[in-house]
Amino acid sequence: MRFVFFCHPPFMRSQSMPRFAKMIGQAMQDQGHQVDYWAPAGYIHGLFARTRLAKWAGYIDQFLIFPLQVKLRLLTQQADTLYVFCDQALGPWVPLVKHLPHVVHAHDLLALRSALGQIPQNPTSLSGQLYQRYIRHGFRQAKHFICVSRRTQTDLVQHGLVQADSSHVIYNGLNYPYKEVGHQVAISTLQQAGLPAADRGMVLHVGGGQWYKNTAGVIQLYARYAAQHANPLPLWMISPQPNSPDVLAALDQVPQQGQVRFFQGIDNAAMQAAYSLAKVLLFPSLAEGFGWPIIEAQACGCPVITTDDSPMNEIAGPLVHYLPLLKRGDDLNAWAIHGAKVLQSLLDSGECDQVVHRAQRAAWANQFTTQQAISGYMSVYRKIAGQNA
Repeated sequence: MRFVFFCHPPFMRSQSMPRFAKMIGQAMQDQGHQVDYWAPAGYIHGLFARTRLAKWAGYIDQFLIFPLQVKLRLLTQQADTLYVFCDQALGPWVPLVKHLPHVVHAHDLLALRSALGQIPQNPTSLSGQLYQRYIRHGFRQAKHFICVSRRTQTDLVQHGLVQADSSHVIYNGLNYPYKEVGHQVAISTLQQAGLPAADRGMVLHVGGGQWYKNTAGVIQLYARYAAQHANPLPLWMISPQPNSPDVLAALDQVPQQGQVRFFQGIDNAAMQAAYSLAKVLLFPSLAEGFGWPIIEAQACGCPVITTDDSPMNEIAGPLVHYLPLLKRGDDLNAWAIHGAKVLQSLLDSGECDQVVHRAQRAAWANQFTTQQAISGYMSVYRKIAGQNA
């Protein structure tokens, strides 16, 4: 088979999507298939890269020049080519190949739902609303989808207004072979990375600081927990330094004996050590596309507290502790007090350090492998290609 992977333009400086595209493409090449990557070049964007017009110049590259290039390339393509869109956000280009074998990988529809006014925590400008509708107009024309969760699959129908011939759920696989490392190895690895690891461990949060990571909620929950102890565990936030008023206000509520530390730029080996040393991963997101840290932590035996809402409860399974979804208008203080009780109960139970529980969590995470994901993708690809043979 021959594959053409539609990808985000390099000048957008996305990290996760290019890695995802390369991962699939390399797997297809390893199986002997021909692979090509199509993405807009930054012809116009490069001329205005250092100006306020850069974004709009990039739109010319993406939505005027690139479609013309695609149409020319299609004139010489082989009949057995499958066109794979690595993200539903590439929807504007779907109409170019809708009459040919194709499939769209759908990750999450948070941006679309925000543009539709369904997520008040993340208001969207008028231009953003129009842009998301433009994207939806494109991907709605696709016939086949692969979704990272049942939540995304449902959102495609409810909010994306998709009526596809086929829609498959294939969970992401771990992009690093996380596993538990010994206590002293974890401490040594973290200290070598310049991180202040200590024997007693910490409460861990992993996020990018986005609105849906519930950063302020995490800190307020920790503040309620820390207030009950003379020497509480520290909170490690693998997250950017805060600058939003709600997060800064939450930090002001942390008692003097509490410690909240922010870290960035941690590599996979150090993350593995952090998960192995942590007493619990605190991950009460308001929304997610998938929720990588939930699986990464469990692969390292670390207990998880997350949100009882999809896709978090979909991938986390029965071995985690759940908090109710914090909705707009809810009593944040009451939610934080309840969360602190759940955290304290988990710490008191000894479940954090019991070998059997850590092994069970790792076993659950082992079902989320890259090999299984690739196998699932290939099965769908072959089916679509066969239907159009």
